[in-house]
Amino acid sequence: MNTTDRKTLAEQTVAGLKEIYPDAICSLTYSDPIQLLIAVRLSAQCTDARVNLVTPVLFEKYPTLEALCEASPEDIGEIIKPCGLFNTKARDIKNVALMIRDEHGGRVPDSMEQLLRLPGVGRKTANLILGDIYGKPAIVADTHCIRISGRIGLTDGTKDPNKVEKQLRECVEPSEGNDLCHRFVLFGRETCTARSPKCQSCPLNTFCLNNQQKQQ
Repeated sequence: MNTTDRKTLAEQTVAGLKEIYPDAICSLTYSDPIQLLIAVRLSAQCTDARVNLVTPVLFEKYPTLEALCEASPEDIGEIIKPCGLFNTKARDIKNVALMIRDEHGGRVPDSMEQLLRLPGVGRKTANLILGDIYGKPAIVADTHCIRISGRIGLTDGTKDPNKVEKQLRECVEPSEGNDLCHRFVLFGRETCTARSPKCQSCPLNTFCLNNQQKQQ
């Protein structure tokens, strides 16, 4: 499929998902940029629902950046244990807090380059911060985005997050990318699930490449 066709397909996908999910919102609960950054780190290999149960406890005990800077990784780890990989995540949270305080004046960075320097922050996390906090063009290539964009035909089916991000940036309007990825999450949970997707009742089945291949 050429770039022009993918752009048309992207427009159809954006329009279709906007109709179903007019409010494109992040499924993680947060009240400031640092809380979002930490919540996304906790979400690695963990459900957003579980993260949303843990973060209120964490932020109640450590309500400020300075409080996080003074916390020990062991104490943070005890709170976030239900999220898995808690030793690594606790160490990253502590070090992220210190870097933001000491190198960024207490403000979460607003550039990809600076965000990627933070411990435990990859492109997925950085894109979410850039899109949700700073309103910049972003593609959050999480598992839902990778799976759904490949099925629809917006990408060549690659599972590589960096390649998915690159291919989606080539066909999705920059102003729509961040919201589209939030809608992918909602759509991926309800309809285009990893196993047994509901293709017959899917509102995108008239142009989805995966559905067309099933019909042949």
